[in-house]
Amino acid sequence: MARKQPYDLSYDQATKKHLLAIDAKWHSLIRDAVEEQLHFEPGKETRNRKPLRQPAPFEATWKLRFGPDNCFRVLYGIDQERREVQITPSV
Repeated sequence: MARKQPYDLSYDQATKKHLLAIDAKWHSLIRDAVEEQLHFEPGKETRNRKPLRQPAPFEATWKLRFGPDNCFRVLYGIDQERREVQITPSV
């Protein structure tokens, strides 16, 4: 059985600025959750990963919630051709 090809994770500049506003103690939790949840099957719906119903800013089409009491939210889009997950700022 062939291994699944991982998706590349891409953060735009605005997202990186948003991360600076979050207390540093949460950075590893955020990084680990994003890598674990979005690296291989970003388009698979789960309890905390769902497609967005309404148009979102920055062309995001999916939402991932995680952390204590699901207090963190990541919006992202998937480029299937390039196998890339584009993580966008959540407003």
